[in-house]
Amino acid sequence: MIKKTSHKELRDQRHRRMRNKVRGTAERPRLCIYKSLQHTYAQIIDDDRGITLVSASTLDKDLTHLPNKSNAEAAREVGMKIAERAKEQGINTVVFDRNGLKYHGTVLALAEGARENGLVF
Repeated sequence: MIKKTSHKELRDQRHRRMRNKVRGTAERPRLCIYKSLQHTYAQIIDDDRGITLVSASTLDKDLTHLPNKSNAEAAREVGMKIAERAKEQGINTVVFDRNGLKYHGTVLALAEGARENGLVF
């Protein structure tokens, strides 16, 4: 009998496969994305020290003006905000970790927003 694989299991497999290759360092930290059904989150993480350097999400008070916090427009705003905060911390280049998510829709919009504000990856 063939076992069917759920959407979550497939995403977890993609995430594990990516995390074997993607690692953030002090010189080039990791930009990690998480999205739920209602919000989008982004963190810049130094894996060597195990700390979050910068974070942004649709829950931030700066982004309360957004009518829908789960669409691509909101994700672009989060990308722009994380890039702005990263530049304040002196971070210009990152490694992009899409967290097992496919590179389209909100993930693509967040990446483009971060690149628009000068983050290189």
